[in-house]
Amino acid sequence: MSADLDQVSAGKEIALTFRRYRDGDHEQESWREWIFDGDHTHKCPTYVQSTPPCQGSCPAGEDIRGYLAVVRGTEKPPKGMRWQEYAWRKLADANPFPAVMGRVCPAPCESGCNRNEVEDHVGINSVEHFLGDFAIREGLSFEAPAQRTGKKVAVIGGGPAGLSCAFQLARKGHGVTIFDEHEHLGGMMRYGIPGFRTPRDLLDAEIQRILDLGVEARLNCRIGRDVTMDEVRAQYDAVFLAMGAQSGRALPLADCDAPNVVTATAFLRAFNDGRLQHVGKRVVVVGGGDTSIDVATVARRLGHIQNARPTDIESAIAGRLAHDAAAVSARQGCEVTLTSVFPVDKMQANKHEVEQARAEGIAIRGGYVPIGIVRGADGRATALRVAQCTAKMAGGKLDIQKVEGSEEDIPADLIVSAIGQAVDFTGIEEFDNGRGAVNADKNYRVAGTENVFAGGDVIRPHLLTTAIGHGAIAADGIDAVLRGIELDKRPKIDVHAFDLSRKMIEAGLEIKPAEEPLRGSDTHVGIHNFENRANRYVIPATEMFLGHFQYVDRNRRKVTTLSRDSALGNFQERLEGLSEAEAIAEAKRCMSCGMCFECDNCVVYCPQHAVYRVSKKESTLGRYVGTDYTRCIGCHICHDVCPTGYIQMGLGE
Repeated sequence: MSADLDQVSAGKEIALTFRRYRDGDHEQESWREWIFDGDHTHKCPTYVQSTPPCQGSCPAGEDIRGYLAVVRGTEKPPKGMRWQEYAWRKLADANPFPAVMGRVCPAPCESGCNRNEVEDHVGINSVEHFLGDFAIREGLSFEAPAQRTGKKVAVIGGGPAGLSCAFQLARKGHGVTIFDEHEHLGGMMRYGIPGFRTPRDLLDAEIQRILDLGVEARLNCRIGRDVTMDEVRAQYDAVFLAMGAQSGRALPLADCDAPNVVTATAFLRAFNDGRLQHVGKRVVVVGGGDTSIDVATVARRLGHIQNARPTDIESAIAGRLAHDAAAVSARQGCEVTLTSVFPVDKMQANKHEVEQARAEGIAIRGGYVPIGIVRGADGRATALRVAQCTAKMAGGKLDIQKVEGSEEDIPADLIVSAIGQAVDFTGIEEFDNGRGAVNADKNYRVAGTENVFAGGDVIRPHLLTTAIGHGAIAADGIDAVLRGIELDKRPKIDVHAFDLSRKMIEAGLEIKPAEEPLRGSDTHVGIHNFENRANRYVIPATEMFLGHFQYVDRNRRKVTTLSRDSALGNFQERLEGLSEAEAIAEAKRCMSCGMCFECDNCVVYCPQHAVYRVSKKESTLGRYVGTDYTRCIGCHICHDVCPTGYIQMGLGE
């Protein structure tokens, strides 16, 4: 310490945490007061909004913390609006399909949930399920835009990406026409998922809400066959490519062109169309993997989660193609065998999915690779030839090693390939990047174009929720182009976040700009010592006071498990939603990471009475407490006892 003082008195520049003397001081003061003040710093509390890892992990960018706060009662709805509707509107602002996604999304948000570090994640997906069903039951609709722009956008493909983009564009006032080659809209939500996982009345209701915004649909119309791209460009101001990847990948084997060897997408489309009348007595399905194995790992990395618990629906849609094809066959009375190159305990489907399949009489054989197709005299396949194998990921690719001498034939009347999906570029080959996908930038604008955007599986096969997020981001880009605005870089964390200004306006509070930088909590000024880092910072559990939260069991949805006999002909939904009381109780388990939830810890534990509640007539969510900096000594206690990490230490050097 004395060496530092000598350097200061000699006028030498050294790195210090604070100034000990003012310029011109020549007398050394007593160090007694400095020693007695050693319990504090010059840093004082600031209020920092961060992104919770659930939202950072959500491919659709939902304001998850926001709608859970409404359900739990922390955030109040505007006057005259029920909390259920307000929560649904917050949710549907990013994702117009909560009833569908609440049933089929593998919930990476739950893998990233910080509550995993306490006991178990919040059942976000189940609350979404509840809100989606409520909105349909109550006939809620979206608000039409106040003004129309006169601009027109062509959306090619009526799946989750196309419908999401159309929804966002219509709300921005643009005219939208969806071109789809099928008889109905929905894409993979309709043609890739059986009705016992996505009830068609719910899907139809959520699609109709989008059409009610004035969106036009031209069905049974394929771009490149019925209408050329030149005609589209001539009639529309912008284009969004959302064709999806609905062409299944055939088995890489000779004789895979046998009439009874089909892809899983073709199989499920035929079933969902009602064209699948008979599948034979013995069905072999090849697959059981998951093209989206990075989902959970990404979610956990975002939130630094070490102990993520299994979600209700952990495997992605692409990974379910095999299971759904097998389940449909079993329910038609077939003997079904599902093969995977991975051992059963290493398959990407969660244990519950495997148990469900086995309960329905499906034989699962892990560690087998298909090596050939046995054909009869009539040209039809009679068996799938397989061999035992080992499989592992190496350098981002799947390395499969066959065990010599382990070959055998599995008899089959129908062989279904569920090893992946591909985009059909027939008629629009100009957009194929040579690898069966479309090249696009971070705004999802197609490379080399000004007003053509793309999203969903044409970029990379992934989750339905991912496609919804692509559609929303592309809609922002299209809107900017149509308004003549230069596209900016997307934020590091691209989510629908809490907006304190909007909340103050809802509460009837006036936002007055500060005349000079504030160093105190003047409640007459709109936003005081509040910093929004939500576009660049995901708050980890280590920044929170987890000791505040007690162990609370998760409210789980009931799942009907069928037996081999009861599965026959049973195509009823087997996932039962939460009751209203259960949904509220589950939302209360949310730790509100990065946002105040009004626990009063900071007020109670402040030894200087420097932290106080803002008066009720001026308070809102995120603006519940303020700080009197004339009393604050920077002791950090408010920060240490803040359960959510909303209070950070700043302002000082």
